[in-house]
Amino acid sequence: MRILLAILFLALLSPAASAGDSDLARTPPMGWNSWNQFNCRISDKLIRRTADEMASNGMRDAGYVYLTIDDCWQGQRDASGVLHPSDKFPDMKALGDYIHGKGLKFGIYSSPGPTTCMGRPGSLDHEEQDAKMFASWGVDYLKYDWCGARKLYKIEDMPRLYAKMHDALRRTDRPIVYSLCQYGWGGVWTWGASVGGNLWRTTEDISASFESIAHRGFAQSGLEQYAGPGHWNDPDMLEVGNGDLTLEENRFHISLWSMLAAPLIAGNDLVSMDDETLGVLTNREVLAIDQDALGKQARRIKQAGPMSIWLKPLADGSYAVGFFSTSERELAGSITLKELGLPRKASVRDLWAKRDLGVVNDKLEATPSRHGVVLLKVTPLH
Repeated sequence: MRILLAILFLALLSPAASAGDSDLARTPPMGWNSWNQFNCRISDKLIRRTADEMASNGMRDAGYVYLTIDDCWQGQRDASGVLHPSDKFPDMKALGDYIHGKGLKFGIYSSPGPTTCMGRPGSLDHEEQDAKMFASWGVDYLKYDWCGARKLYKIEDMPRLYAKMHDALRRTDRPIVYSLCQYGWGGVWTWGASVGGNLWRTTEDISASFESIAHRGFAQSGLEQYAGPGHWNDPDMLEVGNGDLTLEENRFHISLWSMLAAPLIAGNDLVSMDDETLGVLTNREVLAIDQDALGKQARRIKQAGPMSIWLKPLADGSYAVGFFSTSERELAGSITLKELGLPRKASVRDLWAKRDLGVVNDKLEATPSRHGVVLLKVTPLH
């Protein structure tokens, strides 16, 4: 109730913070973030190297354009309150120019609290100052992490504090995608758009394990009504290429996120990435499901033991259907076109095999590998 009252209060006092006031993020943002692989082991050199890789290895051209520096870039504030980067980032404006020169967009990280998760200076009481500074550097994306605020504020304070930075960003007159990172607390999907969020975390932090990926992805079931162009549910960044994930688990991961119309923010080491991982990240047919202009998040249609079947409508009148298996062995699954709400005849294409399967009547069948996925594009034939 207190969160609802806070939202109503904001709606009256802050007309800038409204759900449809931006043309930003009309499809889910795609990019790369430093945290999952590098944590605080970041520098100007690492970011430039990553920008070089994104521009040359096909990721930028596949849609990964936001390059975001996560926590630990900060140094200290001076007597005037100006936040200076650490010695590892000698010139943020020059770094932003370098990123833009590679055809990419520049992302940065801060917190609505006095400190960040790693104890660096946050933006509390410096929202206007920091927003202007970010804009002067050419920042295009802000990840705003609740972490440092939780010792001072309650969950019901979130809408007010997130709106405060959003309004400061708007006053810079620079379009900056606004990512709310607060772990899904307080039912953020019900109020994130009203405080200017273009995306909001719906889960606790992800890790590079199949169990973590499947749990966070499947937890999006029921949240589809809150996603759409300009505002997206975010089950956290991609772990593709990290840890000991298999090829099938990496495909499961990016397929599920694409079905969910989730932001696709990679977080692996792009320099040491092998061709297999790059192929998973840059499968254009799979990415097209995520980036579909209709902006619909998939619904879970059927759960049969460890087999989960999801349906996503697409702008061209076709549908994506995903068979996701958490089984420890190869597993067959099926669903009728009637169960999917589709006409009883359709043409089918397998998006990982990259081949047409022909016309089916009445039923779709698929056999994912262990921890695997079969992702289909289904076009009804009337």
